[in-house]
Amino acid sequence: MTPAARVDGPAAEFGTGLQLTRVRPTADGRHEWWHGAGSRRASPPAAPLAAHVPRHTAGARLVTPVVSDAGLAYLADGPYSAAAWLRDPRPAARRLAAHALASAGTALRHLHTTPAPTGAPPPALTRLRGFADGTDGGDGDLAAVRCLREQALRVWGAARLSTLRSWCAEVATPASAPTVAPASGDGDDDGDGDGDGGERGDRDGHGLVLVHGFASLGALVPPLSRGPVALLTGEDLGAARPELDLGWLLGDLAELAWAVPVWGEEPGVDLPAVLLDAYGPGADRELAARAAVLRIATHMRDFAAYCGWSDELAYYTAFVADLIDEEGRRAVPGGATTR
Repeated sequence: MTPAARVDGPAAEFGTGLQLTRVRPTADGRHEWWHGAGSRRASPPAAPLAAHVPRHTAGARLVTPVVSDAGLAYLADGPYSAAAWLRDPRPAARRLAAHALASAGTALRHLHTTPAPTGAPPPALTRLRGFADGTDGGDGDLAAVRCLREQALRVWGAARLSTLRSWCAEVATPASAPTVAPASGDGDDDGDGDGDGGERGDRDGHGLVLVHGFASLGALVPPLSRGPVALLTGEDLGAARPELDLGWLLGDLAELAWAVPVWGEEPGVDLPAVLLDAYGPGADRELAARAAVLRIATHMRDFAAYCGWSDELAYYTAFVADLIDEEGRRAVPGGATTR
């Protein structure tokens, strides 16, 4: 597979010290989403586990990348992410985002029938664990990360930091029993033809599933007119509990509702409920709520590392303290209950 032919035209470009993104039209009327290394990242992005992603899923397409121009290129049918659409005040934009979230929930259900081919957690979770442990290393502005951790320790206290650390471990630890039933169909959702797609990790020895690892509103791309929703998938794949991916999207929604209160107060579609209803029964909503807190804490940590220190981070540490105390319940419709 080779990158799609691009056409001359304006390209949207945005990014942080972690990742640079360019979106440009292709000759066949679609859009190429290109990810490259940001200015504070030492190596280009890679997707070593992308071959394990199911090629066909109900709901959104789990779009995996090809190597292109020292980065990774994805093909989608839209030029704007769900995160961008949710900043559009028109009701139709919210409905489009709801459609994208429902599609993502269905597709993630299928992805989670795939046993993890590795025991390594997603890179984002590894970064947060390093932050919680005080052993953060690698790319970015590590002085700003240390400053943030000192701030967090003052605001949270050692107990909350320990709680965050325990949640990082919990979401990467096998469940004692399967919590997610196979997606509808013949049970061969892993695409290998052996009909065992519903087995959650019995073959891999550590009982974890393949997770997207960074299932965010920014990686979810609705079509501009026609075509499937795309969930850009590959760079952050790893082994974890399925609720990590649900929590990542729920955390994005909770953070947006907090950062833009008017958005959170608008009547209309209940977006967290749309996601969870599309995913289906069996997910541990309490764990998904805690994973939502991990997502927001990761965003806070990554902002410091890849954008540098900002006084805005003081507001985030206070926000995350509240989320830890309530175990992320605000991220889940009706509070965090398993059903």
